Amino acid sequence: FGSSPALGSKRAGHSRSPRSPLSFATMDSNAPKLAKVEKVLGRTGSRGGVIQVRVQFMYETSPELAGRSLIRNVKGPIREGDILALLETEREARRLR
Repeated sequence: FGSSPALGSKRAGHSRSPRSPLSFATMDSNAPKLAKVEKVLGRTGSRGGVIQVRVQFMYETSPELAGRSLIRNVKGPIREGDILALLETEREARRLR
């Protein structure tokens, strides 16, 4: 209450230096990997609210995955040429029936 200064306004030892996105991705293995939508395969889910797409990883954020493609399920509006930021790159969606 009163006129005391905000307690969390200046924390000791928490100064951050600005980093470029490229160097950030190479430093942090948990950083999102960018993938470009190659093809929209179709809708899935009980009400068609999920879209299945084929994506190809981009070189900029993950040189070790560059060129590799996966099938992923995406919720929300999406079209060919969009770029997704994927937090998880090991799982692949099952194909539509």
